[in-house]
Amino acid sequence: MKTYKNIGICITACILSVSATHAELLPQETLGKLLYFDENLSEPNGQSCASCHTPDAGWADPDRNLPVSEGVIPGLYGDRNSPSASYASLFPDFNYSNGVATGGQFWDGRAINVADQATGPFLNPVEMANPDKETVIRDVLNSSYVELFEEVCGHTKDDIDAAYLCVAEAIGAYESSNELQKFNSKFDLVMEGKAQFTPIERQGFSLFNTKGKCSQCHTSGNGNGISNLNRNSDMIFTDFKYHNLGLPRNTVFPYTLMPEDTIDLGLGVTVGDASQNGKFKTPHLRNIALTPPYMHSGVLKTLKDVVHFYNTRDVPSAGWNPPEVRENMELSLLGNLGLTDQEEDAIVAFMLTLTDDYNATSINFSKIK
Repeated sequence: MKTYKNIGICITACILSVSATHAELLPQETLGKLLYFDENLSEPNGQSCASCHTPDAGWADPDRNLPVSEGVIPGLYGDRNSPSASYASLFPDFNYSNGVATGGQFWDGRAINVADQATGPFLNPVEMANPDKETVIRDVLNSSYVELFEEVCGHTKDDIDAAYLCVAEAIGAYESSNELQKFNSKFDLVMEGKAQFTPIERQGFSLFNTKGKCSQCHTSGNGNGISNLNRNSDMIFTDFKYHNLGLPRNTVFPYTLMPEDTIDLGLGVTVGDASQNGKFKTPHLRNIALTPPYMHSGVLKTLKDVVHFYNTRDVPSAGWNPPEVRENMELSLLGNLGLTDQEEDAIVAFMLTLTDDYNATSINFSKIK
């Protein structure tokens, strides 16, 4: 099969910031990349997938001052924090059985996989705001890469549903490529014996797997430390499950299209089961330092805030607001862990080592805590 060199066409400036380390993409992946960065696929023009999932921001929203993302229409916002698109394809397909949900995409698991997820934003009125699939396909057929679209998708232009599905599958293929899952962080180099943790990073990794209980949900390897790690889904630090952490409601930025007293029930709505209310997907931790604010609502602004919340949620003097959803809360893995302030900082220091494109001579991680 013919392959394409990394494209030199600059649909947006962001496309040039993607590392050229992985020099070749398959035709479907190349089409997906062009679609991913194409700002002409919204209505009106001006927003692409990369607008809310930017390479330089860990493939999440580059605006760290907003907990949710603004769509192509000024003043309209999504109702949840934009998760990272990197490593997302390593989540298994969504499954719900015996009261346990695993895998899937979006915070609430409503999309089966990355291709299914890619069908949503084009037609979402607060994201890319296209009125229908036909509008998206019309713009693709008028693009500079229409020949590649026809090569990958065949003559589907007269079958809008088939063409739209092919577009989504191409985006999913690009999101599954090595450009979005590089495994070249400091952590990876340490595991390969090519770098060393600093003392505080080493302490943080130990705490992550012990007293901090982080690895109970953000699993590494077999869930007990770093044994038997391979470059696969074992290395992205998630159990692929859903939990209610007892997070307070984000009152700083009320959801634009909902009443201010709306309760986000998360997975419970997806599966139609009240016993799952308030549960959201355990995100992976790759590039986590680049993706603030945090949690499904963006209620926690920094990694320090995240660790402190896990450590002190149930400590009255900590001053946390009441949980948005009280039922189904996780009680055993967080709330009053007894971590010192210095131990919280150590866990943050470890998480900073999970940032891709590590270069010990040029990256100052202290600036992105």
